[in-house]
Amino acid sequence: MKYKSLGKTGLKVSELCLGTMIFGQQVDEATAMKIIKRAIDLGINFIDTADVYTEGRSETIVGKAINGMRDDLVVATKVRVRTGSAPNDEGLGRKHILHNIQTSLKRLGTDHVDLYQVHRTDPTTPLKETLSTMSDLVGDGKVYYIGCSNFPAWQLEKALWISDINGLESFATVQPRYNIIDRDIELELLPLCLEEGIGVIPYSPLAGGFLTGKYEPDKPAPEGSRGQLRPQWVSRYQNQRNQEIMQEMKNISAETGMSMSQLALAWLMANPAVAAPIIGASRLEQLDENLEVLDHPLPVEAQKRISEVSKPYWLRE
Repeated sequence: MKYKSLGKTGLKVSELCLGTMIFGQQVDEATAMKIIKRAIDLGINFIDTADVYTEGRSETIVGKAINGMRDDLVVATKVRVRTGSAPNDEGLGRKHILHNIQTSLKRLGTDHVDLYQVHRTDPTTPLKETLSTMSDLVGDGKVYYIGCSNFPAWQLEKALWISDINGLESFATVQPRYNIIDRDIELELLPLCLEEGIGVIPYSPLAGGFLTGKYEPDKPAPEGSRGQLRPQWVSRYQNQRNQEIMQEMKNISAETGMSMSQLALAWLMANPAVAAPIIGASRLEQLDENLEVLDHPLPVEAQKRISEVSKPYWLRE
């Protein structure tokens, strides 16, 4: 396993980040614990969760799994999404953030979060209030770095400007959806991140499992798969363009011996803006397959072929 700086921070993270969104629901606690410990044994030191994942069970499972190993790990969680029924149980206002960091720390069994991320934008709260509150958490030692998720480029740039002129902590990372099919962030967000030294932590690198090749048109999703539990995640990808992408990936897979998921991850990891794609796993075998990509970098020609067939409309002539 190789480690790299997270954006322009001094924090070193593994080339892949373990995502835990389905732990406590699709993946039971016992299996999730095994996956986390296996990932750590294989060199992953970066784990991502959120206060809203499986109603907090994900954070609790992560906390149990990392007990005794906390100092060696980089733990990231998020705040923003509704976690209760009261008016202030959502958003990026001071009250909700300060309440939820305490809840997250308790579940995770730790006194600090290495990376605290705002889960998405909150149009009802001024960015200065959010950034001021996050800065206070850094000052208190409860948070080491702050980041954002699902922010468009213009709002990330605005946040960086507010932090700069007010002497507040700046977002060090951004967590967007990014994969071979979803490439829209290449238009503005990725260039901004390269310019400003923002670490990009892409989620959904396999497009909800679509890029593994296990979902085929007019056929039911495999038993127990995410496509069976959330069919809308897969159905949105079933179109002619994406089928052409999948066919080219199958061709490259046959030529290189790499699996479809390994191709998808390797394509992301070759992008200099990407810090660490977030990988999920419901079985140990899936985790092992994904980690094998570290030993099989994508050939340059294959990288070009995938980029060409998946070219967004705004890059086409």
